[in-house]
Amino acid sequence: MKTISILNEHDLADAYQLELLCHLVPWSKQIFYSNQGDRYLNLKISIDEQMVGFCICQQVADEANLFNIAIHPKFRQQGLAKDLLNELISRLLTINPPNSPSTLWLEVRESNQVAIQLYHSLGFNEITIRKNYYPTADGNYENAIIMAYALKL
Repeated sequence: MKTISILNEHDLADAYQLELLCHLVPWSKQIFYSNQGDRYLNLKISIDEQMVGFCICQQVADEANLFNIAIHPKFRQQGLAKDLLNELISRLLTINPPNSPSTLWLEVRESNQVAIQLYHSLGFNEITIRKNYYPTADGNYENAIIMAYALKL
């Protein structure tokens, strides 16, 4: 059974293992653990009580920023990232003023076409490109595409 719930402090060790498994250049443990707290809406997705993905979203002023999302490689292409993002958007839409965000922002590697297609399917729009933002395995850098989702009209 699939469930989506809040990523809490008891989940961090398992979530960090997913971080290491899923990302070409993973966050350090210190950065990962520091992206928690009152200003964050962090979710996990589980299958039969096993965490298979998470997202890290920070809320500041009238904006929300999706900083990180990961789905275990064995569970990809099953719509779980889409489910997780739909739940994140749904929860952001229920936050009452004055804390309700008007826009959800994200950055994605220009080479990550699967993720870009997912974000477009959810209604994100490409806003700009941040040149040479993401490090690559060969020591170079690739561009980040900045995308936004309007939470308020």
